Amino acid sequence: MGSRSSSNAGSGGRDRQSSWLPRDSGVQRSEEEDDEDEDVDLAQVLAYLLRRGQFHLMQGGGAASVQVVHALSDSDDDSDSAWEGRLGDQYKPAVDLTPDIRGLENNEIRTRIQLATGRLRPGRTDRSIPKLLCQRERGLCHNSSFSPGECSRVVSHFLPNYLTFTDSYSQKAFCGIYSQDGQLFMSACQDQTIRLYNCSYGAFRKFKSIKARDVGWSVLDIAFTPDGAHFLYSSWSNYIHIGNIYGESDTHTALDLRPEERRFAVFSLTVSSDGREVLGGANDGCIYIFDMEQKKRTLKIESHEDDVNAVAFADNSSHIVFSGGDDAICKVWDRRTMREGDPKPVGILAGHRDGITFIDSKGDARYLLSNSKDQTIKLWDMRKFSGREGLEASRQAVTQQNWDYRWQQVPKKAQRKSKLPGDSSLMTYRGHGVLHTLIRCRFSPAHSTGQQYIYSGCSTGKVVVYDLLSGHIVKKLTEHRACVRDVCWHPYEEKIVSSSASWDGNLRLWEYRQTEYDEDAFRHPQQLPSNKESCPQSSSLGASDQ
Repeated sequence: MGSRSSSNAGSGGRDRQSSWLPRDSGVQRSEEEDDEDEDVDLAQVLAYLLRRGQFHLMQGGGAASVQVVHALSDSDDDSDSAWEGRLGDQYKPAVDLTPDIRGLENNEIRTRIQLATGRLRPGRTDRSIPKLLCQRERGLCHNSSFSPGECSRVVSHFLPNYLTFTDSYSQKAFCGIYSQDGQLFMSACQDQTIRLYNCSYGAFRKFKSIKARDVGWSVLDIAFTPDGAHFLYSSWSNYIHIGNIYGESDTHTALDLRPEERRFAVFSLTVSSDGREVLGGANDGCIYIFDMEQKKRTLKIESHEDDVNAVAFADNSSHIVFSGGDDAICKVWDRRTMREGDPKPVGILAGHRDGITFIDSKGDARYLLSNSKDQTIKLWDMRKFSGREGLEASRQAVTQQNWDYRWQQVPKKAQRKSKLPGDSSLMTYRGHGVLHTLIRCRFSPAHSTGQQYIYSGCSTGKVVVYDLLSGHIVKKLTEHRACVRDVCWHPYEEKIVSSSASWDGNLRLWEYRQTEYDEDAFRHPQQLPSNKESCPQSSSLGASDQ
């Protein structure tokens, strides 16, 4: 998530000393790099860090000697907005109008998505809603009803586009998720408060606010237990905490990970499908596993060369584990063969040029997504590992990064579209910004959408929805004034909660709302207008298709 000396706990970033050196410091830079990198006022950067309390000036050995010393603790002052507005708002992510889809043409995921969305049924060329309704009335549908794929096809015409609820916090929201059954929503904020919302019967009502324990700077990640009765959260602390949702909320159990680092944080956590094990990725480059039954840490794996920003289980068996870090590498681990003394992954996935901010599994032990500071999302097939060429290319690309995504604008060279040698990803998605913090991306729900979409937060205050197979942006939700860190789609309903981690302090609920007749809503998505011609009502609804 950041270097081990990074004090911006929730936003990450490696310790790239070269990015703070003046141009006449003796460091060799090519003229091309000088032309491509945006100018950064180092004095303003230093002034900002001093004002935030992350660095202090101290008198050195001589009378005129002054040293810059990194602060040992993080500032709780929520004053980032001025700096982020000054830099982040200037960035307009480049949209890839011609995504390279060759990696998907002969891959199984194309067939899976087409089956899940009713696109492979023989003799069904007209997929419009009126035609489907007519066929159902004539008894031509399977069992006189729409198939799950046809239901997903219908839902694709009614993506969330209308802001229906806003809850404002006094500080930044960092993360928010639905429970597995969609009955609860949980958010975590920099004010050290965890808020729970009742989502049953179409409602979205806050029913409990819980003060988190032992929080350093902010709650960084949260998770539900599979039964939906407990929640877990992590922060800058040696412990992961677990609390009760419906019972006594004042008692929080601390799960001691026993790290060796003096300043320690778990940036990402998740729970196994049986509720027995808690998986965490931390700033010391290690993966931790805590056994809930034995009430102790059972595994610590030195997994990455830098911070581990993301971890995930591949499927409900919880045997396969994914991890991603600031070394720009995704690693695949077999839980049954993981050994502390011999930490060898079963494979690696290389192709990103910068650190990975989040990983999401499709849930089938085959496919996963990774979001990255190189401003891209990549789709991977874990059966198609990268070789040494890809690993070395990613390593070299990371070492050449001389900007800090927390404070600086994206340099032009970071927006290159060309693939690295040995990149084994199936698809790359561009059009969202990854600045300031560890922005998250996910697959859309299987039940309602057939997982035909990928959606992500954005540093420009948007929620960006991509079509998985084409790579094109099909929807943007645009009501936020600052970075959207986390987004979560309801597992069964057409609802999206954005800014479950927005840095404007607002949590927003989006649903579909048609305020006037729009013939595009009844047409096949592939027949919709191009991005430049998309929906004219988007500005009034706070949503757009590009």
